[in-house]
Amino acid sequence: MATHMENQFTLDTLVEKERRGIQSIEVGGQLLLALGSHGRPMPLRDLAKAAGMPAGKAHPYLVSFGKLGLVTQDAATGYYWLGPTAIQLGLVSLQMLNPVREATPYGEQLAEATGHSVALSVWGNHGPTIVRLVDPIYPLHVNLRTGTVMSLAGTATGRLFAAYLPKQLIEESMREDYKRLGPDIATPLKADEVEKQLAEVRRHGLSRSVSRPTPGVNSFAAPVFDYSGNIVLGITLMGSAGIFDPDWNGPQAKAVKDCAAEVSKRLGHLPVASPK
Repeated sequence: MATHMENQFTLDTLVEKERRGIQSIEVGGQLLLALGSHGRPMPLRDLAKAAGMPAGKAHPYLVSFGKLGLVTQDAATGYYWLGPTAIQLGLVSLQMLNPVREATPYGEQLAEATGHSVALSVWGNHGPTIVRLVDPIYPLHVNLRTGTVMSLAGTATGRLFAAYLPKQLIEESMREDYKRLGPDIATPLKADEVEKQLAEVRRHGLSRSVSRPTPGVNSFAAPVFDYSGNIVLGITLMGSAGIFDPDWNGPQAKAVKDCAAEVSKRLGHLPVASPK
């Protein structure tokens, strides 16, 4: 009769075999990853270096990838770039992506890691609309539910979309924004103050509310961009002012910003590199 230890060894061996891939594919795949991350055609020497292998080792992989259409080589320069098959696979993948579906597990992880409430929002027919709520581990009294349309000027979520959407798209919604101002907002913000806050959003890459519109509740909202650089989703982290740091460089700000960046990456967004 097999012992427990023998059974466990057999199980571990099977799991390891299932996880074991084809090393040559994984090695060659580094060349495709290097091309994708570089963002433009590369000579063999630079491409091989970026993939961590000698040029002589990289070349046979590139020949095979070329036959599959995964890479192409410019006849004039000799530079390599992603081929038609790779581009087609990328387009199919992008067409299948759903921002809310992709963001949901990240939002749940964010809520669990911080202990605060998380809301996912999209631009709907009437403005920024809550499509998913993840409750915190403690009671948070906010007048939100799935389907709530947020004020463009009066909320962190709304200002996020106002800052990144084309001006002509939000003009009508901004004119009627007073209709979305709930009883928690005593006085609407003036136009110059709104513009100042939108500039602040773009500067920090985040929108912030401190005890407004709901007293005692702070929030940060971060944008999710797609492969074309358009905002497609907002992720808002909300919490009680007593335990939610409103500092632009605080842990809550960093957590929601990192979360949105990961979702953007899933949607094919490539952030613009900062000038050195």
